[in-house]
Amino acid sequence: MRHLSWVFHCCPGYNNLHFFLRETVLRSNLKPLWKSLPCHTSAICNSTQPDSMANITSYALMLHSCTNVQTLNQIHAHILMAGLHSNNYLGVKLVDLYAVFGNVEDARQVFEKMYKPKTFSWTTMLRGYARNGYFEEAISLVGQMDLVGMQLDNFTFPFALKACGGLSALQEGKQIHSRILKARFQLNVYVAASLVDMYTKCSRLEDARKVFDIMSERDVVSWTAIIGGYAQSKCLNEALILFHQMQLEAMRPDSVVLISVLSACTQLGALQQGKFLHNFIFKGGFESDVSLMNSLLDMYANCGEIGFAWKVFDKMCKRDVISWSTMVAGYAKTGDASNALNLFNQMLVSDIKPNFVTMVSVLLACIHLGFLQLGEGMHGYIIKSGLESNVSVETRLLDMYAKCGNMDNAYKMFSINPRRDVVSWSVMIAGYVRNKRAHEALKLFIQMQLVKMIPDSVTIVSVLQACAQMGALQQGKCLHKYIITSGLHLDVFVETGLIDMYGKCGSIDIARHLFDRLSSKDVVSWSAMIAVCGIHGHGKDALDVFTRMQQMSIQPNHATFVSVLSACSHAGLVDEGWHHFNSMSRDYHITPQAEHYACMVDLLGRAGSLEEAEDFILKMPIEPDTNIWGALLGACRIHCNVALGERVAKRLFDLSPSNAGYYVLLSNIYAAAGRWDDVAKMRVMMRGMDLTRTPGCSSIEVDNKVHEFRMEDIAPLV
Repeated sequence: MRHLSWVFHCCPGYNNLHFFLRETVLRSNLKPLWKSLPCHTSAICNSTQPDSMANITSYALMLHSCTNVQTLNQIHAHILMAGLHSNNYLGVKLVDLYAVFGNVEDARQVFEKMYKPKTFSWTTMLRGYARNGYFEEAISLVGQMDLVGMQLDNFTFPFALKACGGLSALQEGKQIHSRILKARFQLNVYVAASLVDMYTKCSRLEDARKVFDIMSERDVVSWTAIIGGYAQSKCLNEALILFHQMQLEAMRPDSVVLISVLSACTQLGALQQGKFLHNFIFKGGFESDVSLMNSLLDMYANCGEIGFAWKVFDKMCKRDVISWSTMVAGYAKTGDASNALNLFNQMLVSDIKPNFVTMVSVLLACIHLGFLQLGEGMHGYIIKSGLESNVSVETRLLDMYAKCGNMDNAYKMFSINPRRDVVSWSVMIAGYVRNKRAHEALKLFIQMQLVKMIPDSVTIVSVLQACAQMGALQQGKCLHKYIITSGLHLDVFVETGLIDMYGKCGSIDIARHLFDRLSSKDVVSWSAMIAVCGIHGHGKDALDVFTRMQQMSIQPNHATFVSVLSACSHAGLVDEGWHHFNSMSRDYHITPQAEHYACMVDLLGRAGSLEEAEDFILKMPIEPDTNIWGALLGACRIHCNVALGERVAKRLFDLSPSNAGYYVLLSNIYAAAGRWDDVAKMRVMMRGMDLTRTPGCSSIEVDNKVHEFRMEDIAPLV
């Protein structure tokens, strides 16, 4: 605009330039551009013989009004036709605009045709590279500037540092820092802020802090860089201290700072600090920033405070797909599948198109419900939405089918997937193990090795569970050797899987030896050792391990108490079982779940206290599921209690009418009592409902091969 002012007031022939500009635009097929030019162009001078300055100014004005790359290409073409391609003033504008529109290669071509470009031209090209993520090219350009003797200034240094930070190129960043010190630009607020940002992105917080502390003047960019650096390094306390200091220096933080600190709170589960930031956000009037509010939602959801997240969500004046997806994910992760699905329906009604994050969370809700039909419906919606090709969605679909018991559909999806990664292989193997199809899990593991897919610790643990399920001790030992050679034996998760495998395969001494050798025992490994002792009927040993765990100040979790109560049940330790059940909520603030109640029912049932077990179920604060009633029905069979068995069976028939096992259990209770007419009635009822029980199966390992035998199999004659 400075050039225009000069033309307006200094050029002769003032009244004809507007005519020239209009004719230039119309002749060049840029009529739409003419309408977009500023209205004050009518005052431009109109010499009858427009000089080069008038041409340059007119093109500069058109470039200033350019809003898309198509128009830019047309203007550029006419600049070339006018022979002004080497003009530095127009060249800089073209380079800048091409970079703004993301056409970095075109920007570079223009730059290379400029005649002896000055520092500002080089800086413009460097800025284009840095802002578009062409960091290697930016650093290379700095080298070219050195070759032609072009000095970097306070405008050039920040973009060079941005490129170094983007590549985490610490050595190059340090070299530029040295040049800044020699050129005495270290006190420039923009250069110093760029140095802080570069060092934080290179994970050199100490160096970043040194630069930050000597800054005579700090802007919001430098504060954002240093606070964000500490937050990303999970140094939350230091980030919060700087955040307070920023306020004391009357520097108003922006949403970028707040999002960085909230992100650290989310990762560290720092709920109290997150609540403090929540208060600051609302007092500071940041409620209209959707990205910031989404970070607040994510913090509450990941800290398990879905109620607080809902309050924030409910008051948001504007919500985007991330807001909705965060809430759906929050409910799904906490196991509240009903609210997750209800919110998903509201999202659809609000015309918000779900993304892959939403659908992954919805599928997780289907898994929690165990509702295969709903999951299949969601699969259809995913296909219609074009989200099926997303890797996260594909993996969650596999997981959904596997956990809902449809391994055939899971395998169909898996077999046609051309992008099978280690996660999808692991999901399939874990699915087979979960559905008691350990033999197929081992076959799939062999296929995985044949295609040279390297398993991770999650895969190995699932394969160990398959060996444990089959009692395949020799195969488990072979896998143990593989684990050692691949270096996975150092993973506590894998070591715990080995303890579980050896224990379930009957080698309790090896399991105990591995447990004692563990350099770092966490709650999972302690729980596994308790479970191993329990399944072998060594209830006292299991409780001794639990006592040692407490002495080591390891806090038990809900899985630990499942192992403890199960051990008490197998050993008939009723008093000890009651003691530990009551201590869960009293001493450890762990709310008993369905599996804990099922263990207590099994404990009382095995001990013959059937009426006490029934009374215990009826007084439970949660709705009893099939596992709980099934444990009591099994006890009725052991103790031949027909009357109670009938009452319990009726409840099970209502909860799971297609499960043949419950009908067979009641039939066995009748048979033990000699009520053969009732046995016959049960068999007629099962035939009428077309129910068949899966035949019993056992396995034996001979010569490193696992042989399975079913109830109807006949041994071959020798």
